[in-house]
Amino acid sequence: MTRTAVHVAEEEARRQEEFIREIRELPQRPQTYHVVTYGCQMNAHDSEKIAGMLEEMGLREAPQREEADFVLFNTCCVRENAERRALGNVTWLKEVRKTHPNLMIAVCGCMIQEPGMAEKVLKQYKFIDLAFGTANLHQFPELMYTALNSDRSVVQVAQDDVIAEGLPMRRLRQDAAYLTIMYGCDNFCSFCIVPYVRGRERSRQPEDILQEAEALRDSGVKEIMLLGQNVNSYGKGLEHPMSFAELLKRLDEMGIPRIRFMTSHPKDLSDELIETMAGSPHILPQFHLPVQSGNDEILKRMNRHYTREQYLDRVRKLRQAVPGIGLSTDIIVGFPGETEAQFEDTMSLVREVKYDGAFTFIYSPRVGTRAASMADQVPEEVSSRRIQQLIALQDEIQKETLQRFVGQEEQVLVEGLSRRSQEAVSGKGRHAVSITLPGSMADIGQIVPCRIIGIKNNTLVAERIERNG
Repeated sequence: MTRTAVHVAEEEARRQEEFIREIRELPQRPQTYHVVTYGCQMNAHDSEKIAGMLEEMGLREAPQREEADFVLFNTCCVRENAERRALGNVTWLKEVRKTHPNLMIAVCGCMIQEPGMAEKVLKQYKFIDLAFGTANLHQFPELMYTALNSDRSVVQVAQDDVIAEGLPMRRLRQDAAYLTIMYGCDNFCSFCIVPYVRGRERSRQPEDILQEAEALRDSGVKEIMLLGQNVNSYGKGLEHPMSFAELLKRLDEMGIPRIRFMTSHPKDLSDELIETMAGSPHILPQFHLPVQSGNDEILKRMNRHYTREQYLDRVRKLRQAVPGIGLSTDIIVGFPGETEAQFEDTMSLVREVKYDGAFTFIYSPRVGTRAASMADQVPEEVSSRRIQQLIALQDEIQKETLQRFVGQEEQVLVEGLSRRSQEAVSGKGRHAVSITLPGSMADIGQIVPCRIIGIKNNTLVAERIERNG
């Protein structure tokens, strides 16, 4: 992204501020809103921006969607099931509108960005008032204004490389925050729709990232999660290139207590980044490194650009540089053509790496990707059996890997009260493992020292450590 593109984005942001002011003065605008989010952290962060813009328009959040005047579904298309859930909930709102005739319904996000999907959705769901894609997020105020002044559905889906800075934000938490460093993806894994709906890679200017991080730190945020479809390739297209490792060093120097990031592609995990993690006290000892498969032939068909051995080499170097590092991954079973022997290669890799956690998925064909048209699609019953085997194995391994924490001291950023007790709280430790310990509402948003005393249902149980002075 060039400096010119940033200027265009700033001008666009100012233009959208005008529409926000216009909406705020409309006598018939909605008074309340509710945003429903599906998918990844990128979608959650987009919803924070949408909520920020809605509040600037004068709307206030309704705790339940049926209580709101404006309901927006921020959708995901990575898995077919996410699309079905979103559209099912949209249909349910049609019934709500019978008793709430002024209800406005909007759909946005990755699903709408799929080629032809916006037109298909509006044809089948004529009661939707507004639909827009991921590339049009910064134009939401203008689209909302148009929808409020029109009797027709408003739809806007375009490929746009503008990075809009300075959008309003309503953060989900005050102690932890998402911080996007780049958008899009250039990898084109054969199973993945993301490059088609999020666009090609665009990196934010480092000074904009650092300025936002500084503001978050000064507001009291204790942990930031750096976001990108592939953070390891940060820096592409910048006028003055900066590697992801260099950016991390700059952020570490700011003194933000905790820094995490995701997602990383194994092919771009450099020795420089590993060394930076080892030498940066505020970067947490946790790494999400999707492997997807443990078989070289399947990895090639997935267009992943690394082998099993290359992946294991990265794992070994991470563990040598950052002893005790927490590792998690993504795995797909039932990829087209996957044999029992190839699936067993994945199982053996899981046994060898011993992840702290794994997100496991049955392969889901996405229209427009190369894998969707591959021969030898694996039968559903075979994929279902395989994923149950994988989940059982990972559960067994996770109980084993979590044993290393028993007796150790940890630092927990408390997220809320425990579901099981009003006298206990829970949060994430430095290794991204959930921890429950004695506490109260007063601990929420604080970093609490503790000692791990046991394991329960893949969660660590801890006692507090009271520091004198």
